[in-house]
Parts: sequence; structure tokens; C-alpha cells
Amino acid sequence: MNWKNKKVLVCGGAGMIGSSLSRELLKRGANITIADDLSSGSIKNIRDIRKGVDFQKVDLRVAELCSRITKDKDAVFQYAARMGGIGFITTHLADIMYDNALINLNVLEASRRNEVPLYFFSSSACVYPNYKQTEVNVVPLKESDVMPADPNEPYGFEKLFSELLCASYQHDYGMNIRIARFHNIYGAVYTAFDKEKGKAPCHIIMKAIKHPNPPFTLWGKGDATRSYCYIDDCTEMVLRLVESDCPHPINVGSDRLISVDDLATLVIKISGKSIIPLHDLSMPEGVKGRNADLTLCEEVLKWRPQISLEDGMKRTYLWAVEHYDELENI
Repeated sequence: MNWKNKKVLVCGGAGMIGSSLSRELLKRGANITIADDLSSGSIKNIRDIRKGVDFQKVDLRVAELCSRITKDKDAVFQYAARMGGIGFITTHLADIMYDNALINLNVLEASRRNEVPLYFFSSSACVYPNYKQTEVNVVPLKESDVMPADPNEPYGFEKLFSELLCASYQHDYGMNIRIARFHNIYGAVYTAFDKEKGKAPCHIIMKAIKHPNPPFTLWGKGDATRSYCYIDDCTEMVLRLVESDCPHPINVGSDRLISVDDLATLVIKISGKSIIPLHDLSMPEGVKGRNADLTLCEEVLKWRPQISLEDGMKRTYLWAVEHYDELENI
């Protein structure tokens, strides 16, 4: 797709994944509008492109505002959400369900009314059922595994609801919609290190940087497994997805499974420090294992992650060391 001069709205464009997409589309010549209330995003994520985009601080829970910002757009990317790591999504149940449902209802309906030609929705691997994620050596999850539904948190239920909402708009109104199910995206982005909302990779990096004070403590037993995808690969896969003709959700992530303990060992090696991790069994760890089946992703997008976990974590670690003073205030 030729993005030159296309009018693109990125909802949640000051967040981790949205800011990366905005930056790449700007390079490709698109005219970018970023809508973000900065509750999860940060101006720091886009300060290098701030002068090249139209930034609007907008509360997407307000339908009238969504109608205004989606008008005359060639594409809408809907990343905006209240979200975070396991510590956040297990303690903010009602706020997450209410706010995210409102945002997704409003942005999708406004895009329909304004006849936006292309709509992208950012879903999550959290839509997958608990009963398929009970073992550390989990079978990689295929897109068809989502039913019968049993997401592990209300956050996942809302994402699944919004996927079905998008499918309903495709069916009833013929909207051109693409959906990605993100599997643990990480990278050198300010809000990835948010003390409350950040996730395991960047939290572990900060623990290593700060060691020995406070102690290097991991949540849970350390044997829970996940796959992690670097932000640059994620952005490439999203662009390939929206340029495809696939109307169904697709896994976007990596299929390399690794335990929390082994991820910590990788970070400790990068740090060059001598660290013996502790474990806090009182803290939540989520499902026991989650991995992405990338069969459909490779078939449709002709792509698989190019940046290894070692390389991605090293990039992120070195960036965090360089920006440590700013990250401490997030």
C-alpha cells in the first residue's frame, strides 16, 4: 500500500505500540493524527516526531469526539486501551472493562458513520482460554483455539467482545477491518517501563539495572512461560496485516517459549552483574504458559520475527541504561 499523503488516525498513538506505528507511517509519507488522553501513553514516546504529527489529547470515551477525529480519515488504527501487566489487569477490573468497551464502541461506530476505508483493531493473546494455558510446555495457540471462550481476566473478555464487535460490523456493514492478537510486545519505549502498567521484560531489566537495591525479585515461581516479540517486528507485521486481505484475527508475536527464570537469566547476562533472583510467591503470574502459533501469520504476512530475544532485550537494556533518569519518573 502506498501510504503517501494518506490521512491516518492512530488512537492510543502515544502508547508503546501506537507510537512505533505512527513513527513508521510518518516515514512512509502518511499524514498522522494521534489521539491519546495520555492515561497510558506519554508525550515522551512521540517527542521525536511531535512536530510531524497532529497530536490531539482526546478522551475516546466521548462519542462526539470520536466522530470528529475519525472524519475524512483513510485509515484508523485503534490501539487505545486501559491495560498493563498482570499486576494491573488483576486489580483494575471494572475500569478496564468499562473504559475499553466504551472506547471500542465509540471509535468503531464513528469510523462506520464516517465511512473510513480501513480499520485496525489491536486485540490481545489474553482472549485465549484458561484451559489451554495450564502447562508451562503449552501447545502454541492457534487463532481457532479462542472458542469455547474462557479468557483469563476481564481484560481478555473485553478484547474478545471487541473482536466479535468488529466481526459484526464486518458482517452487517461490510467494513474493511483487520485484527491482530498481540503476544507480549516489548521494546525501548518509555511507557513500557511504567512502574504500575509495565510488563515482565522491562520490569526485569529495571530490576537488573537497580540491583542490588532493591533485591532482584521475580513474581511467582519463575517457571511460567511466555513468548516475546520486539516492537519493530510487531510494527512490520501490523503493516503487512493491514495491507493483506485477511478479515480474521491473526497472532502477532513470537513462537519462542521462555520461562520467567530464563528471561531473567538472559537479562542478568546482558547486565554483566552477579545476581541470584528471589521469588515472591504472593504475587500473580497469570496463566502457566502461553505461546503463539504463527502458521497463519507466516502464510498471510510472509513474515516471522527477525529480531532475536537476545538482541531485542539487549537493545532495550542499553536504551534503559541511557534513559534511566527519565524512566525513574514514569
